[in-house]
Amino acid sequence: MEWKRFLSIPVCSVFLLMSFVYYITVFIFIEDWVGLQSSAGTLNAMIFTFMASLCLFSFLVCVLKEPGYVPSPYVPDVEGAAVPPHHEPLDNSSQLRRCDKCVTYKPPRAHHCRVCRRCVLRMDHHCLWINNCVGYWNYKAFFILVLYATIASIYSSVMIISCSFQKNWNFSGRIPMKIFFVVSGAMMFGLSITFGTLLGWHIYLMSCNMTTIENYEGIRAAWLARKSGHSYRHPFNLSVYKNITSVLGPNILKWLCPTAVSHLKDGMSYPTAHDS
Repeated sequence: MEWKRFLSIPVCSVFLLMSFVYYITVFIFIEDWVGLQSSAGTLNAMIFTFMASLCLFSFLVCVLKEPGYVPSPYVPDVEGAAVPPHHEPLDNSSQLRRCDKCVTYKPPRAHHCRVCRRCVLRMDHHCLWINNCVGYWNYKAFFILVLYATIASIYSSVMIISCSFQKNWNFSGRIPMKIFFVVSGAMMFGLSITFGTLLGWHIYLMSCNMTTIENYEGIRAAWLARKSGHSYRHPFNLSVYKNITSVLGPNILKWLCPTAVSHLKDGMSYPTAHDS
């Protein structure tokens, strides 16, 4: 069933983009800059090949890994559903939540995906480019994918700039080559900015232990709290270190491995700030 996700135009487009970027970076720009037979060319080609492999592996994990779905027989803990004293009633950390589309209860931080037609645990968003939801079990892989893609895009941009500076453009007959360099440079610069912005956004979300959906819900909750004279704090925001380790894991040596998710539990409950 998971393999059918590859039968998607956006997913195939990502594969084509990866292949194109890898080819022009290694076999055109690095080759034209220092040559693949030189030690510098071999080293740069090996570094970029390694980063491209990490991007491809993380992308495959994002596509194939289930985000985590709410089991059909899920029944909430009614005793734990009471809102504790002096706690904001504007969050979903402890309230009973019911999905009208699935006609069942859903745990905290779960949301219904209209594309998958199921409730996803700790849903961040549905990503068109991986043809899958980004949720509890594959959010780390998605974050690592964006990280590797950002580094690879910047590295490719540096290769294009380095190759351009060492070329002699002071003669005619190279107009198509100039256009190719400009288009390639603009494309890689755009990818670097796009992935870099996305990476910064998810670093912020991870440091606050929020999802994209919860961020927008928090904006509305904060506005309602101010309107009623109260203050609002995201209930799952513990501390920066605890927030990061809840996603990447407690072992820093495994932070950059997209499949190292042994620290994750069942995704049905989460520690909150008022618990401590």
